[in-house]
Amino acid sequence: MLGPLPPIVWLTLYVSGVALALATLAGVPLGAALALNPFPGRRYVELVIYTGMGLPPVVVGLAVYLFLSRSGPLGGLGWLFTPPGMIVAQVIIALPVVIGLTSAAVGSVAPGLRLQVRALGAGPRQVMWAVLKEARLGVLAAIVAGFGSVISEVGAVMLVGGNIEGKTRVLTTAIVLETRKGNFELALALGAALLALALAANAVLLRLGQRARL
Repeated sequence: MLGPLPPIVWLTLYVSGVALALATLAGVPLGAALALNPFPGRRYVELVIYTGMGLPPVVVGLAVYLFLSRSGPLGGLGWLFTPPGMIVAQVIIALPVVIGLTSAAVGSVAPGLRLQVRALGAGPRQVMWAVLKEARLGVLAAIVAGFGSVISEVGAVMLVGGNIEGKTRVLTTAIVLETRKGNFELALALGAALLALALAANAVLLRLGQRARL
């Protein structure tokens, strides 16, 4: 039997898992709304979203650091060098990915489905739900991509979390630290743990995708 997971693995799961959940809860409906509701300036919004999908994480980390620092507008929260601050940074990284890919998946659904559902008397929320159900595999891919963008991220959590042992050190920042110290065997072991973690999480998401096809 496997022993209990080390605290660093639990913290990695906690930070990335909560960030992904928040990005999914906000990003999926926002992505669907972006695809289903034409409005003036939508192209500019899409430009911002797609730019955010490629935004360097270290830039996100710097921005969040400045906002959460003592002299920043959110300094009173006391979230700098804490897991909540790291979660904020990772949500900002994952959110554009989830929104952009969800919007693309919903936009690929045949417009006839919307017309058919509306003809049956469905309201806007019911139409959105029906389209999301049809685009569920693409939405799942958006969530997987969002998870990949946060589980492997280093720069933002390093800046915002400070890589404090036992408090904000996660697998990615620990790998960087041990590599700099020349502890390559430990760095490789941590890398293997990170890969195993990502593989297990993606396996769960893939299983959900297989069920969605049924």
